[in-house]
Amino acid sequence: MTLWSASDLRTATGGVGGADASGVSIDTRTLAPGDLFVALVGESDGHRYVADALARGAACAMVHAEVPGLGDDARLLRVADTLKGLADLGRFARGRFGGKVAAITGSVGKTTAKAMLARILAAHGTTHAAVASYNNHWGLPLTLARMAPDAAYAVVEIGMNHAGEVAPLAHLARPHVALITSIAPVHIGYLGSLEAIADEKGSIFSGLGPGGVAIIPAEAPHARRLRAAAGGHQVLTFGSGAEADAVLLASGSDAGGVRLRARVLGVEIETDLAAPGAHMAMNAVAAMLAAGALGIAPRDAAAALCGFAPVRGRGERRVLRARGGEALLLDESYNASAPSVRAALAVLALQKATRRVAVLGDMLELGEAGPEEHLSLVPDIARDADRLHACGRLMRLVYDAVPERLRGAWAEDSDALAPQVAADLRAGDAVLVKGSLGSRMARIVAALEEAAA
Repeated sequence: MTLWSASDLRTATGGVGGADASGVSIDTRTLAPGDLFVALVGESDGHRYVADALARGAACAMVHAEVPGLGDDARLLRVADTLKGLADLGRFARGRFGGKVAAITGSVGKTTAKAMLARILAAHGTTHAAVASYNNHWGLPLTLARMAPDAAYAVVEIGMNHAGEVAPLAHLARPHVALITSIAPVHIGYLGSLEAIADEKGSIFSGLGPGGVAIIPAEAPHARRLRAAAGGHQVLTFGSGAEADAVLLASGSDAGGVRLRARVLGVEIETDLAAPGAHMAMNAVAAMLAAGALGIAPRDAAAALCGFAPVRGRGERRVLRARGGEALLLDESYNASAPSVRAALAVLALQKATRRVAVLGDMLELGEAGPEEHLSLVPDIARDADRLHACGRLMRLVYDAVPERLRGAWAEDSDALAPQVAADLRAGDAVLVKGSLGSRMARIVAALEEAAA
């Protein structure tokens, strides 16, 4: 099926050439035959992979530089700049999209809330959603560019590291519903204060059109600033207070999941998630409220959400073979902040295990608040874990501060720590792996899986 005609590619980008394409890719490792390959320039230059992409069956490649060794008949879409070209594709795709769009941002919880909302909407119509955490200046345009024009719904994620990044993405997405999951001191090293974080997250509402709905966490720091940022748009709130439009009334979590009771837009519902932790319950309430704003009845949303399980890197549970039996892996390797680490440790504490092992890497982009944020985790680790492995300069502070009985291994980075964690794995362990993306904790997950295999 053709997603992009050659004519639409040229119209969207102002480029020359092109060919009909069935998808869009920026990575030859995951490229499918028929995709348009976009040669982005970042940590590496995508133009180096154009020949490989074409050999793998790419319909054509978007380029802004000459690619040595290609014949005159090479299938190319030539543009002035491939990053701008990708943004142009996203803008064109959004313009031709006939369904409803939800956009999600927040300090923590946005990827999980996105997955929850996509699951609900998929039960009621064809739904397009961002893969992984494609939420930045290339991830959001790529998500939009992959969107089928006739889908009923789309759920996109908007992230940021610095001030001024959310609003342009919100204007590109032009959502009907915009949800902020939380406000916490994540990226505070770049933004400087919680007020600035709230203002940046609140700028997602600038992308709402007439009739758009803004959804905010009622108990978040600076919720008034978020409400003000919504301007004249309808504002819905979620939280634990009786005045919220979606209220978490009760939740009970065990090692395997959480059962929750909530009141969403005046309707009382119950549902079960295969995802333990009170934070998962609140994410579910937010997702059901967003679905309600898109016209999905709360009871239908709850039914669709029943059985939801975390995605890889965001709390996914996997059983590993260990010496003499099995161990449980809690894969939280994708990212970390103090609130999300606490939530993950609370889930670790629920596990029936011989040892509850926390493997933690540095939480990054905290600036001067870094040492204090890390040390604030010490009581939680002491309460919820039996053993701590850690890597990174900031986690060294934590490692030295926890009781000596908890200390396993510490290393400069995840590469050095990984073999020590794998060698320490025992039958009956529950192992939590968590850290910021830049701490590369997925390498420890890979080492554990390799050792188990």
